[in-house]
Amino acid sequence: MPEKAAKEKTIGKISTYFSHVGVAAVKISDKLKVGDKIRIKGNTTDFEQKVESMQIENEKVKEAKKGDHVGIKVSERVRPNDKVFLVK
Repeated sequence: MPEKAAKEKTIGKISTYFSHVGVAAVKISDKLKVGDKIRIKGNTTDFEQKVESMQIENEKVKEAKKGDHVGIKVSERVRPNDKVFLVK
């Protein structure tokens, strides 16, 4: 197993991307906190960024848990079904 993969854990999946505001809707399958570093990877997507802020139903939240659907400001275009990994 490559070393990089060992440090990443899948924590969600992109469901929608709002290009006009640069926000991705993410279905969370684990835990995610503001300040965490994430990697978003798909067929044509692959970048890392820090989570600066998250929202659930237009309310700012500090952390999300399994089953939450959160909006995260992303630095690049993402696509539905791109996977979201937590980077250690």
